[in-house]
Amino acid sequence: MTAPLALDPARSALVLVDLMDRIVALPLEPRKGTEVLSTAEELATAFRAAGAPVALVRVERPGVPEQPPGSGLVAGLARDGDLEVVKRTIGAFQGTDLDERLRERGVRTLVFGGIATNLGVESTARAAGDLGYDLVFVEDAMAAFTAAEHDASVRLDFPRLGTVVTAAEVRFVA
Repeated sequence: MTAPLALDPARSALVLVDLMDRIVALPLEPRKGTEVLSTAEELATAFRAAGAPVALVRVERPGVPEQPPGSGLVAGLARDGDLEVVKRTIGAFQGTDLDERLRERGVRTLVFGGIATNLGVESTARAAGDLGYDLVFVEDAMAAFTAAEHDASVRLDFPRLGTVVTAAEVRFVA
């Protein structure tokens, strides 16, 4: 982990992936979904207070007449002004307007949290890197199906793509 990270709120956005009841409730490692959610909510509060955008991404299964129960964002997570994105692939950029909406706001740095670390979060981050965004990964705002999957992303992949921090290390420049 690194020293506190100074983010420019005018150029940064928080991207939270798949914080939906049915996903938060899954058996996850190295922390429970409720712990991820709590940390993500704290980050979202800090981003909103700094005037930085919060993008909330959730998945819908394509080709089914009805989504499974618990497919909406966790109640109370979204606030007025947040960007809500529905994805139908593993990552949040393919087939959505997320890139356009972030660029409209002048965002250049994306700060990630969500579930699962090695699936929705990593897939979204890889696409964001391809699109030229600077990437920050909040390790304690993520979980996966196994600790090994989480650790592989956090220790092997994410440091090659961007900066890995804890929630306590996220700060904004004045």
